[in-house]
Amino acid sequence: MRSFEAGTRIAASPAEVWALLTDVGGWRDWDSGVDRVEGRVALGETLTIYATMIRTRPFSVTVTELRPGEAMRWRGGLPFGLAVIERNYTLDAQEDGSTVLTVREDHAGPLAALLGRTTPDLNPSFRQFCAGIKVRAEQRASSSTV
Repeated sequence: MRSFEAGTRIAASPAEVWALLTDVGGWRDWDSGVDRVEGRVALGETLTIYATMIRTRPFSVTVTELRPGEAMRWRGGLPFGLAVIERNYTLDAQEDGSTVLTVREDHAGPLAALLGRTTPDLNPSFRQFCAGIKVRAEQRASSSTV
């Protein structure tokens, strides 16, 4: 199994981070690694992500878990479980009102290693995503307290 992960502490509430996380149509406004995302975040819905890293190969995922303010999970890959890609977004509320966001993606299944040869290292992209959502959430949080 191959995994990628990044995280950050955000000076904003889980509700503020969640609002940005689930507004996938707005991701390109704060994450330069995303050209666009089609679809809506709802349990069982399909999202198609167009990433700048792999412009020739958009990927589709199904939303498999939604716990507002806490977690979102997507699943994609090849038919029959030959390669399974699962991405988790986890929000952990902190005592000081901030949020720790963790993004993790796991690749598993019999053909995961083969696909891994053509999949770039996603850690830099995940770090960029975390940095972008952090800036946007903290801007919104500070403007709402002024």
